[in-house]
Amino acid sequence: MREQALFLGIDVGTSGTKAIVIDSAGNIVGDATAEHPVSYPKPGWAEQHPEDWWKSTVAAVAAATRHDAALRTRIEAIGLSGQMHGLVALDASGDVVRPAILWNDSRSAAICAALHEREPGLDRVLAMTGNRIFPGFQAPKLLWMREHEPAAYARTAKALLPKDWLRYRLSGAMMAEPSDASGTAVFDCAKRTWSNSMLEAVGLSRALFPDIAESPVHSTCLSIDAARTLGLRAGIGIAGGAGDQAAAAIGSGIVAEGTVSCTIGTSGVVFAASNAWRATPHGELHAFCHAVPNRWHLMGVMLSAGGSLRWFRDTLAADAIAEAAARGIDAYDVLAERAARAPLGADGLVFLPYLTGERCPIPDPLLRGGFAGLDVAHGRDHLARATFEGITAGLAGNVDLLRKLGIDVREVRLSGGGARSAFWRTMCAEMFNARVSLLASDASGALGVALLAAVGAGIYESVDDACAAVVRTRDLLEPDQTHVARYAQVKARTALAARSALRIG
Repeated sequence: MREQALFLGIDVGTSGTKAIVIDSAGNIVGDATAEHPVSYPKPGWAEQHPEDWWKSTVAAVAAATRHDAALRTRIEAIGLSGQMHGLVALDASGDVVRPAILWNDSRSAAICAALHEREPGLDRVLAMTGNRIFPGFQAPKLLWMREHEPAAYARTAKALLPKDWLRYRLSGAMMAEPSDASGTAVFDCAKRTWSNSMLEAVGLSRALFPDIAESPVHSTCLSIDAARTLGLRAGIGIAGGAGDQAAAAIGSGIVAEGTVSCTIGTSGVVFAASNAWRATPHGELHAFCHAVPNRWHLMGVMLSAGGSLRWFRDTLAADAIAEAAARGIDAYDVLAERAARAPLGADGLVFLPYLTGERCPIPDPLLRGGFAGLDVAHGRDHLARATFEGITAGLAGNVDLLRKLGIDVREVRLSGGGARSAFWRTMCAEMFNARVSLLASDASGALGVALLAAVGAGIYESVDDACAAVVRTRDLLEPDQTHVARYAQVKARTALAARSALRIG
């Protein structure tokens, strides 16, 4: 290994590609993001042209090293991350058959329902893969192609996930790894390999899917042509990498049991590493392979976390926006101030954050939200408090499921826009009944897979060692146990209200 080795992490997101260059101590020495377009050709559809990912990758790598072109010659390995679940269909020559169908595309919803309700049936699906099938997953997209685009399906020789298509573009070789493959619906997550029984049940050939290597393994190498385009050295290793959530978990140090991450963005994600294979009885949580060899992860996804608070701000609290502008602060800080003035529990008012359906722990895309228990005595402060509490209670429901599966949740590392609020952080600590902390630096998927590349290069003996050396936290906060007991009542009341939530259709 040459001195001052550097490692490149590339994360192909929905709206753009992020590139990060780190040194062997984990310090970020360059980073940049380049955008790429998304197409929505029909309601519920979402597509991208893979070549646009390549263009944004080239631009992001160039921008991340623009201040020092010599950085490129010192890059020893690459790690890849990306949006999960998408379908890139390739023909026998490796050419793209049709635009990629993305994770947020719902055209296969009827197919998923049929797989659960008829053949092979939900119980067999859970037994074979450990997970429910969602429209975003890759295999239902292939089944949709088989039904609605038979000519394109007949041409399809390989089905790649987005980051694995980028690997093919970089190396000329087709490989996958367990964390991203877990979200295809045809992967045996317990055994960390493709499920022959599930493939047979849905009528898909094993030949459609690439071979698997663990995430830190340099399973392919940079080709001469790609190296010339990127300005890198040909032949450097490309690590298996990870799907975006597992990659971000590596960047957050969520690699062993006891520490959990919670991201509060538009959606909300609770992510826990597991030292052994575990799955919820009815698929309430995603049970996927982790990017750490021989470890798994459990993940709860709330479809509208910060999105619910934004809806509340824009729809029912427009005056908060005006007040914030007058005071020179953020409107969300105004909402937090109002919520803090209302009593814990909002005097019985409950908010259900199912504005776009729900995924975990209630897997129902048709579920809809609202306020329950509304009384003439409730004012705008109560409404604000109930909104914060309803979102947090939904996230806490996933944390509680982790404990039921035997995960000892001692610390939750918060990230996303919601984590900036001290009020919300305190509520999380008390609703989760765990200490909470913030990450001291970037926890992106690109950082996580750059670390995986460094592990594969032998810079660190293990992923655990890499995270211990690099990841730091700040602002540790312990829960007030008096409030923990009171919030348990709020969670119970919210769960009761959820049983009578409305469904569309």
